[in-house]
Amino acid sequence: MKKLFFSVLILSIVACTKNPEKFVNDKADSTSKIKSDSATVDQNIVNKEVALKQINEEVVQTLKDKDYKKIAEFIHPEKGVTFSMYGFVNPKEDKHFSKADFEKYESTKTLFTWGTMDGSGDLYKSTIDDYLTKWVYSKDFATGQVSFNEFQGKGNSQNNLKEIYPKSDFTENFIKGSEANAEMDWKSLRLVFEEYQGKYYLVGIINDQWTI
Repeated sequence: MKKLFFSVLILSIVACTKNPEKFVNDKADSTSKIKSDSATVDQNIVNKEVALKQINEEVVQTLKDKDYKKIAEFIHPEKGVTFSMYGFVNPKEDKHFSKADFEKYESTKTLFTWGTMDGSGDLYKSTIDDYLTKWVYSKDFATGQVSFNEFQGKGNSQNNLKEIYPKSDFTENFIKGSEANAEMDWKSLRLVFEEYQGKYYLVGIINDQWTI
């Protein structure tokens, strides 16, 4: 019995000696898998950024061309889109449209209340087309600096985009302020996106600027 025990022990030692890399390889395989998973996640983020910046460019160009009927193509089919006049998003007061309602009223002379003007407190009323022309695209944002999930315009008002849209991604089109006005006349156009059936759609269009 003792001879059998020692024989088994010797064979075990020899096997380990012949394959010392066995456990090292297992660890290497595990590390490699982690790196691979991490690379996949990073690539997914890169792909999303590229995709959303491309859609951002299309939306901004559509606004510049005043092809407002086409804007409906970018609106979320189920959630619709909310327009916020300033960086502080107020779902209870900001103007919201379903895709169907936007298509219905876009070309009409129907007046809508979009929010309250900073400083005066007056209600801002206009048609959809006038709002898009005079407020949303008040600057040539097609020439602006574009960022992904990062804020460039920072003023003195609360910016709660990430609180209101915690699971969404956004782009920001930023126009830098002039030196003559101590760069306080900057403006931003933020587009908020959510995925639906494999495509990204607008759920929020937010303007921001320095407020009183």
